[in-house]
Amino acid sequence: MTWVAAVARLRARREPGVLVTVATVRGHAPRKAGAKLVVGQSQTWGSIGGGNIEAVAIDRARELIGTPDAETELMDFALNDKVTNRHGVQCCGGTVSVLLEPLPVVPAVAIFGVGHVGWELARILARHNLDLHLIDTRPEQLADDRLSVLADSVAQVHVHHTPLLPEEVLAELPPGTHILIMTHDHAEDAALCDTALRTTGLGSIGLIGSSAKWARFRHRLATEGGHDAATIDRIKTPIGLSEITGKEPATIAVSVAADLLRAFEQERPAPVADSEIARTRG
Repeated sequence: MTWVAAVARLRARREPGVLVTVATVRGHAPRKAGAKLVVGQSQTWGSIGGGNIEAVAIDRARELIGTPDAETELMDFALNDKVTNRHGVQCCGGTVSVLLEPLPVVPAVAIFGVGHVGWELARILARHNLDLHLIDTRPEQLADDRLSVLADSVAQVHVHHTPLLPEEVLAELPPGTHILIMTHDHAEDAALCDTALRTTGLGSIGLIGSSAKWARFRHRLATEGGHDAATIDRIKTPIGLSEITGKEPATIAVSVAADLLRAFEQERPAPVADSEIARTRG
């Protein structure tokens, strides 16, 4: 598997990793500059030359995987028999620097219903490094010309046209995906709410709509769906920031996006203090 495919696999599985690259080489070394290795929690793909260099890089990469807000760093190696190495001797005679770039798990969002608000929301979220799933039963809402505004997205955009049962997409989404339900059909919204509550591993669930709509849905989820009150409370409605009260689609989209970005920040593990790192290593 190529390093590009390995990085894509980690992202699709929502698993953290580290991309390790031979940055510079002086003299003799096992691999040339540019050689790459991808390190996951339990697997590796590619090689930067084996031996002590690779073993130490993997050790450090796994430490970075377990470190919140890990930053890119450079490691230097001297390849001679006078250096005490952790994993054996490499005496090629040169020096090597290795760049370690953390590959964090990016957020994932699924928008069910790409109408006026959904389209505006997709435009905003597409400017962020996340996985964005767009789902609609209406093919015209997902037409290439309508979604052309997302052509230069930072996000990875996944389009799902589901003419019959959009709720089936819920089981296909990666773990931790945040769900936003805003279709053109209240019956479709209700089915999505019910299925989302029955689907394990999802992130937050948000529903657009009025208090009257939610009162009907809540009653139906309890009486017909058999969900208890605590389960139903997983659904957030209304969505967005309460301080932003405008009704225009673009305004609602900004409010919802801001609330999501705040949720992403809250999901990130708290940084570990230097004293705690020293204690655990000791």
